[in-house]
Amino acid sequence: MNAVHTPIGDLHAALERARRPRADAVVPATAVKAPSSNDGIERAGCARVRTEKEQELVHSVHTRVTPALGRLGDEMSRDALNTALQDEIATAVSEQDLRVTDEDRGRLLGAVLDELVGLGPIQVLVDDDDLTEVMVNGPEQVWIERNGKLFLTDVRFRDADHVTRIIQRIVAPIGRRCDESSPMVDARLADGSRVNAIIPPLSLVGPVLTIRKFRRAPLTPADLLQNGTIGPEALEFLSACVRGRLNVIVAGGTGAGKTTLLNTLSSFIGARERVVTIEDAAELRLAQVHVITLESRPPNIEGQGTVTIRDLFRNALRMRPDRIVIGECRSAEALDMLQAMNTGHDGSLTTIHSNGPRDALARVETMVLLAADLPLRAIREQIAAAIDLVVYVERMQDGQRRVTQITEVRGMEGEIITMQDIYSFQRRGFDGERISGALLPTGIRPGSAEKLMAHGIDVPPKWFGYGDAR
Repeated sequence: MNAVHTPIGDLHAALERARRPRADAVVPATAVKAPSSNDGIERAGCARVRTEKEQELVHSVHTRVTPALGRLGDEMSRDALNTALQDEIATAVSEQDLRVTDEDRGRLLGAVLDELVGLGPIQVLVDDDDLTEVMVNGPEQVWIERNGKLFLTDVRFRDADHVTRIIQRIVAPIGRRCDESSPMVDARLADGSRVNAIIPPLSLVGPVLTIRKFRRAPLTPADLLQNGTIGPEALEFLSACVRGRLNVIVAGGTGAGKTTLLNTLSSFIGARERVVTIEDAAELRLAQVHVITLESRPPNIEGQGTVTIRDLFRNALRMRPDRIVIGECRSAEALDMLQAMNTGHDGSLTTIHSNGPRDALARVETMVLLAADLPLRAIREQIAAAIDLVVYVERMQDGQRRVTQITEVRGMEGEIITMQDIYSFQRRGFDGERISGALLPTGIRPGSAEKLMAHGIDVPPKWFGYGDAR
């Protein structure tokens, strides 16, 4: 950048995009209309987005300070970097003969800090608690999810290398890598948010980064009731099932809220129980004190050192667990899970991708076949004996996430696993904005009620829509 006098108004506009704090970072999507050339695409304008000219200003200062602080940046706290950057920024501003206020200088400092130790242009989105997903489709497109709906933002990266640098900053601290030899990676942020990245040559649009954000405080059972995710009787029933040590699968599609629901259900586990969680990238946040978190490991650069979910599961069985919680069951570990459930390790919880409760059991069958060539009837008998309940959660047309079925696994009839719905979502209508309906009991008393009562848990008839039902 040439050393020229820049009007304070232009500089102020450039630095305004990097303002902190960012609680009001994203303005309502309705405030920014989609252009006619992109009919059907809703846009979310961001109040702190840098234009191309502003990106160059931040990049200029970042380039200047990186050689001086790069060696220490990973070891310094944000506050320490803040102090160390003061003189560097003052020198850079002076050399470019910019007239800035103290407020402008502070905003520039925040932007450069984002480039040094944050997530660059998308830090403003990651800091916004109203967003649940941030999706970077190459340097030119950044999408967000708010209230279950997708919006295109005006956030931009300088180029593909800029995106790649942010990806490397995310994956390096947890011992993972993303390069040509390993172009796909699952990782997590410090707050537990789930991260997936895929880069060229597998991605033809440039580096793609997807961040599934999680609430700083996990949803409580009261939050589920307030959000309309589940009704009070159904929630009480699920609480009893977890306390009564039934084996529960939370099923649903991508982004349906399976992990969030699993987190909430885990809050019903007793405080005295020893819980072992197993995940690809650790994201579960259990409230109990006695929790051991295990995380799988990808191969190193030599292709060695892989530790799979199945390896961790086998090890967990030797750790004297009262409960085993698997973040997501997706492969051959399903066989070990069924065997554990059938040999005294009851009360297990896991999630699985599926299109419905019965499809969830079909997927378990397929995953078991990946581990062993067993007769289909033998697999189904294992499933029917091991799994007690399937809770199906769905992201509906209006973007809201709701439990739409709670289904009990009853046993075998011939070659078929029998199931029965205990609760089912009854849809009443859709006004274009929100679906109306409720999760209602089917009137069937679950066979597991006797098991719950054997654990000293009361199972009132009103939960199932009869007796003294309200």
